[in-house]
Formats: sequence, C-alpha cells, structure tokens
Amino acid sequence: MNKTNTEVSVAAERMKSYIHQHLRERITAVDVAKAAGYSQYHAARIFKAVTGLSPFDFIRKERLTASAHALRAGKCRVIDVAFDFVFDSHGGFTRAFSNAFGISSKKYATRPTPEGWLIPFSYLDRSNSDRKDSTMKETAVIFTQIIERPARKLILRRSKAAADYFEYATEIGCGKDGQSSDAWDVLMEIKEALYEPVGLWLPANVRLENTGIYAQGVEVPSDFDGEVPVGFDLIDLPAGKMIVFQGEPYDDEHFEEAVGFCMQHIGSFNPEVYGYQYAPEEAPRMQLAPEGWRGYIEMLPVRSVA
Repeated sequence: MNKTNTEVSVAAERMKSYIHQHLRERITAVDVAKAAGYSQYHAARIFKAVTGLSPFDFIRKERLTASAHALRAGKCRVIDVAFDFVFDSHGGFTRAFSNAFGISSKKYATRPTPEGWLIPFSYLDRSNSDRKDSTMKETAVIFTQIIERPARKLILRRSKAAADYFEYATEIGCGKDGQSSDAWDVLMEIKEALYEPVGLWLPANVRLENTGIYAQGVEVPSDFDGEVPVGFDLIDLPAGKMIVFQGEPYDDEHFEEAVGFCMQHIGSFNPEVYGYQYAPEEAPRMQLAPEGWRGYIEMLPVRSVA
C-alpha cells in the first residue's frame, strides 16, 4: 500500500468524520470505505493503522461514549438511548455499556455525579501510543477512576534537580530499606497523613526557583498545625478531582515493564472523551509506591469540561 502519510491521515479523518456524522444511523463497511475513497480492504487497513482500532470497534466505542453523554444530558430512557445509537436490543446495549464503563447504564444515568466508574483499557484512546516497544500482553487492562479530593495540605521534600524517582533517590539518599528514600522514611512517620506517601511531579505554579520537577510528599488535613519536618515544605491544595490510573498486578521481576506499560498509556489517554480535562495547576501528578499485588498507580488532577 504505497501511499503517503498525508494521504493516509486524510483518508482516516474522512472515515472518522463520516462515522461521527452518522452515529445514529446504520453504518456499513461499504459506507466507511466510500468515505475514504478506497476499497473496503484498504480502508480498513488505513483506519487500523491510524487509530489502533478497526472501523467496527471505533464505531462501537464512539456510540457508547455518545450514549453515556446522552444519558447524563437529559431524562432519557435507557431503551430510547440504546435504539438511538443503533443497538439491536436493550439487553445488548446494557451489556456493552457495563463492559465498557464498569457500571450499568441505568445506574450511570441516575447517579448524581460520575465518580467511581471504571473504564477498561480497550476503550481508551490508543491512536498515539507506540505499542511495538511493549511486551506486555495486549489483553492487559488499565483501569481508571475519578475520585474526589478534599481541600488539604501537602508536606513535601523538594529536590534540587530531580526529574524522576531514581534521580530523586540518588540526590536525597536511599531509605533504610534501600528501596525508598530518606524523605520517604520521614513521610511514613507523619501520623496526620490522610493517605500513603507519594512521588510527585510538581506543576510550575508550586515549584520554587532552582528546584527539580520531582519530589515526594504526603497529604494532611487542611487544618493541619503539626510540626513540619526540617527540610520539608507545607503547601495548600484545593478540593478537586483526580483521575486514577491503575495497571494490573505484576510479578516483581516485571516491575519496569509494568510501570512503563501503564505510563505509556497514560500519555495516550484523552480525558475529554469522558467529560474531563487535565488541571495540572490544581495539584501535582502523583505516583504511589509500586506494589506488584495492586499494580502500578498514578493520579492526575482533572476538572469537568464546562
């Protein structure tokens, strides 16, 4: 298939545009191919190469996402939404919705806020991810969940120049167990901690001049008035939402692979598909201590799209 990248991209955009314009209608492989201007075989190959999904899987994903927005936007009956988005039956739609979002369509429609639903990785945006470098199974799952964080404070130990955990541990010094850092050992002793200590990538608005991007810290209540350890800072964090990414459990020998797989796909995730956008000025990006039994976990601040 000797076609330039520009031709391929344009053809894929034509197919995606056609699909979005006809989500509430029957769409066949012939329809998609005509929109691209190629045969069914070549159109399908182009689409998969650009989006990472077959046209059928992309249509299904977009219909489920649009149906979720419809259920939240008004007082629509689930069965009406199912038929509006060309699902053959109420039962088929309910099963597909539950598999996609980890919550039934009925519960989702009646929930005051969408916190707590899970999105299997098969429905994340993979169009920009490079999967060739990963040897993880293609059936591996990244779960996401929106959680609420109250207004709180953050006790943190900054670095001079660290950009990641390994640079941080080298600069600050290894902890007692030889696997964490000296800062981590101190944070573990803070009794007022709301949650466990975390690694932090600091946004520009909370970084100080001549300090590194990476730090470690722990969240404490907003009314915290205890002693701040020497060499640590205390900053305020507003109430807000965080999106949690959690990989599958892994064996310790596959630690780097599991972390890399999760971080790779965090980078390709588009929260706007689900009604959110990243809000880095509201809180640092947080990294929980990798534990094989629970999988690798990161959290990023988000806000609802108005």
